[in-house]
Amino acid sequence: MPELPEVEVSRLGITPWLKDQTITRVIVRDKRLRWPVPEEIHLASGQVVTHIHRRAKYLLLETKIGSIVLHLGMSGKLRVIDADYPAVKHDHIDIVLASGKCLRFNDPRRFGACLWQPYGDTLPLLTKLGPEPLTDAFNVAHLATLAKGKKSPIKSLIMDNAVVVGVGNIYANEALFLAGIDPRRAAGRVSLKRLQVLTEAIKTVLAKAIEQGGTTLKDFAQSDGRPGYFAQQLRVYGRTGETCQQCDTDIKSVVIGQRNTFFCPSCQR
Repeated sequence: MPELPEVEVSRLGITPWLKDQTITRVIVRDKRLRWPVPEEIHLASGQVVTHIHRRAKYLLLETKIGSIVLHLGMSGKLRVIDADYPAVKHDHIDIVLASGKCLRFNDPRRFGACLWQPYGDTLPLLTKLGPEPLTDAFNVAHLATLAKGKKSPIKSLIMDNAVVVGVGNIYANEALFLAGIDPRRAAGRVSLKRLQVLTEAIKTVLAKAIEQGGTTLKDFAQSDGRPGYFAQQLRVYGRTGETCQQCDTDIKSVVIGQRNTFFCPSCQR
């Protein structure tokens, strides 16, 4: 599943091709995505893309009258191709540009989304999101306030989009390992000092993942491209039974919030 770094790399990859370009039309081949693609999406035709913005895992293609809001869901991919390049299976949406290129959205499982947000409005699904993890708004004071008294696992807290956006399962596991915190520990029992370390760890793993993904930016402009998600250097995620890179203890796994959770029982407490 695309997580925040993959979505940010997607934003970086498509921006040079879309910014300041006029949308000539929007082609919807199948509107049956996570939510039906609204007819209002065609209002973007004739509009100039002024900015490409990311909020959590949503991409907003902004124009003067509103924004096309894209979400990649579990299997969605974006690529910039020649507008006349033949569509293939699961190519659901084309955003055609005056340059002769188009942004094509492919989504085999159709859990992604393409919505319209009028200028001056905010879609309800964007209104209750927490701060972006790589901004100053996400800090230890914020995390400590929301952790206070919580009996739920610390991993569940940092994966809550109302607390902080975009810390998906992979990066929650990796940040907790880097911070030396057992993912099962009650959020309210993590000290302020350790929450500070965790806050910094979240920022570190996400920033490093985005940096790693920078090498894939060229993939967004390949005519036959289906840009895969970049290889990640993972220390615990998906490594059950393998030895910890720090202490040689076997990596363990449990289920927290219906998500597989990986940790080192020696390094994390």
